[in-house]
Amino acid sequence: MIENLKFDANGLIPAIAQNFRNKEVLMLAYMNREAIEKTLETGQAHYFSRSRQELWHKGATSGHLQHVKSIRYDCDGDTILLLVDQVGAACHTGNRSCFFRSANGGKAGQSEAEAQHTHNGGADIGEALSHEYNVIIDRRDTPKEGSYTNYLFEKGLDKVLKKVGEETTEAVIAAKNADKEDLAMETADLLYHLSVMLVQCGLSWAEVAQALKDRQ
Repeated sequence: MIENLKFDANGLIPAIAQNFRNKEVLMLAYMNREAIEKTLETGQAHYFSRSRQELWHKGATSGHLQHVKSIRYDCDGDTILLLVDQVGAACHTGNRSCFFRSANGGKAGQSEAEAQHTHNGGADIGEALSHEYNVIIDRRDTPKEGSYTNYLFEKGLDKVLKKVGEETTEAVIAAKNADKEDLAMETADLLYHLSVMLVQCGLSWAEVAQALKDRQ
């Protein structure tokens, strides 16, 4: 693949990171040959920092890793597209995407039609939770270096419970601020940490669903 790419005079190529599930554009960064090779080798996004002039492992410090599902390049070979499974926020500001502002001010969000599509089944919560749970099981059974999930398992249940509490608070704040986009993201983060908690405790979402059904 690398031989088909066109790097600029500084040996860099722009790389767009996109959520592999909902196709949300998360960020734009730059990669050099070494960053691409490390990304291919590890399965996690590596970039080249133009300001620090060094290789940059996305999320190595924050835990907001990007697990790369696919790497594509455009027709001219001068832009890369990474389809990623984003852990936490992609943007250093704490926003899920770096493209959180619209041209006419404010935060960019779903249109009414998009929101209605999701409400009517554009995304299945049961399927999403099942997928997330299975990924967490896989991380537990086959640890990967730099994995945020493995970091939580290594720290133990107390750390996981602390994160559940923190994410619950952030979801409450988003709800209080009436920020639907932020609330959706914070709820997703909360459900992820709840999934880690369930795995730690040997409980499945199917058992939780059964408990809900038994109440009906």
